[in-house]
Parts: sequence; structure tokens; C-alpha cells
Amino acid sequence: MKIVVSGGGTGGHIYPALALIREIAKENKNAEFLYIGTEKGLEKNIVTREQIPFKSIHITGFKRKLSFENIKTVLRFVKGVRDSKKILKQFHPDVVIGTGGYVCGPVVYAASRIGIPTIIHEQNSVPGLTNKFLSRYVDKIAVCFEEAKAFFPSEKVVLTGNPRASEVVGQDGIRGRLSSGLKVKDPAVLIFGGSRGARPINEAVLKSLSQFEEKPYQILYVTGDVHYEEVKKEVELIGNPDNVVIKPFIHNMPEVLAGIDLVVSRAGATTLAELTSLGIPSILIPSPYVTNNHQEKNARALSDHGAAIVLLEKDLTGSKLVEHIDQILLDKDKLTEMKNAARRLGMPDAARKLYQVIQEIATKKQK
Repeated sequence: MKIVVSGGGTGGHIYPALALIREIAKENKNAEFLYIGTEKGLEKNIVTREQIPFKSIHITGFKRKLSFENIKTVLRFVKGVRDSKKILKQFHPDVVIGTGGYVCGPVVYAASRIGIPTIIHEQNSVPGLTNKFLSRYVDKIAVCFEEAKAFFPSEKVVLTGNPRASEVVGQDGIRGRLSSGLKVKDPAVLIFGGSRGARPINEAVLKSLSQFEEKPYQILYVTGDVHYEEVKKEVELIGNPDNVVIKPFIHNMPEVLAGIDLVVSRAGATTLAELTSLGIPSILIPSPYVTNNHQEKNARALSDHGAAIVLLEKDLTGSKLVEHIDQILLDKDKLTEMKNAARRLGMPDAARKLYQVIQEIATKKQK
């Protein structure tokens, strides 16, 4: 089977794609892959580092207000479709899947126009412009949240979950703790604001350090690379409690998550898939700077089922953060209830489910 995958712009679109590729490669040793992204996008370095064949097209996203730049984007889209058709005809894929980001637009649309089976994978509870556009042309739409179904033609939608969830299951939590400098026994909280960090979360944590020192739990605090030096200077003035470990970035996140009791984070779709797959309660601080406020809607999908507490950025303070952590970690019944609620929402076999959908549409087309 030959499969083209396209997705880019953010890790939230790229890492699920890579998780899917790994699952298919494990199940089907004869599978061949081609990843189509953009030359300047985050995806190029990440995908090529995984030694997956990579081709690029030039495309940009639409502005949400009237702009002359949108006319250029339309012209780039037309050229992107033309370039995508050439790449697809050379590779002869059995199926094309788009995992999000504007690069998927011309790639998946081109595939649908020349009769190749197509799927889009929507990670968020509220879809973006590209997937809304592509939903008219694709054969199947895979979603991660029940709430996303309402935005798409019902006959095309299938709930699969996020393939990234499959990669965190079965990790060694003790090794994850030791590798990150945590003790094995005491309860542990992971606080992070995404790969680049989040200044409001960092500010709240810095204001909480003196209170954390008195707590019977430990904190793994990930600042994000760009904020690390600034945070370390602040910590030198305030003091670093023995139960707070500060890191700029975590490279083995699946392994570390397996040893964590509670997470404080943004509400990106991939993070939530990992948390629910492992049954980890969370305090979610949605980014207010994302399209359609989709992170808050993602977060509510967990909090409505008792798996998370939503703390809006406008309400975030150091004392509020500590209060919510105490509320969960110092109440064993509450902690257990939230773990069970998160686990009920988890889809640890998401990658396999999505692969089954791929096989299904590829087989139908052959017939």
C-alpha cells in the first residue's frame, strides 16, 4: 500500500501524522509513504529527521479579513493543486490523508480531483477553514471529539481519536520520572505551556514557588526554550524549592507523562489525546489566541465529563493555580474520579482505527 500524508504548520498537525505512519509501518511492512508539506514549515525538519520521503509545495493560509494577500493565496492554491497532481501521479498512492494545516488544502483537493481516495483528520473540537473546505470533496472525515461531528456531513464522519494517543500507552513512568529529575514516590504535577512555553503560565508559576515549597507533592515545570533563561534569572532571586524541577523542554514527553499524576497545560488537541489515553487529570488553561477559540472548546469537552478543570487565562493567578492543584492532588477521591473520567474519554487505539478507515476506502476504490 502506498500512502501520501500531508499536514503542517504546528506540531499538533505533524505529530499525529507521524504516529499514524509508525502504526501503519508496524502493521504493514510493505507500506510506502510520501509526506507532502511546505519547504519552510516545521514539518520539513521533523519529517526528514524521521527518514520519511518528503516533497514540498508552496502555499500560504488565508487571512481572516479582507486582504490583497488573499488574492495571492488563491493563486498559490491553484499552483499548489497543479504541483500536487504532478507529485501524486508520480507516486501513485492508494490513499491520501490530510492531518491539518493549510498545506493539506491543495494536496487533498488535488487527490480528490484525480480519483485518489482521500481522508482528512480533524484533531480539534472545532474545525479550521481548510478542513471545512475539504470536507466537501473527501471520502471520509476522521474526528477526535464528538463535538466536531456537527460541522461535517454525517455520512462521511467517523470517530477515531488522535493517533498520537497510541504512542503514550505502555511507556515506563518510573524511567520517565527519573530521567526528568523527579522522585519516584511523591505525587507529581507537570506544568507546561507547549513546546515554546506560555508567558502567562510562567508568570503564575513564578508567583507560586514559595507556596509550592510547603506542599507534599513535586512539580516538573517546563518553561519552553525561549523563556528558560528569563525564568532562571527570576528563580535565582526568588529561590528554587527542592520539590520543583525546572526544565526548558522535555524531549521524551510520552515517557514522562506516564509517571505524572496531574498536568497543567494549554488545551491543544494532541496534548488532550495523550492525557485521556493515560487517564491523567488536568488543569487546562486554553490559549485565547487560537482560531475560533478552539482550545477552550477542546478543554470544555474534558471538563464537561469531569476529566479536567478549565482555568481561563484571564482568571489565572498564582494563588488560583495552587488552589486548583491542591483541590485535585490533596483529595484522593477527587483525583481518582478525574483519572477514571479522563480514561473513559481516551482512545488509545486511535492509530489502528484510523488505519482501518484508510484500508476501507482504499479497498472500496479498488473494487
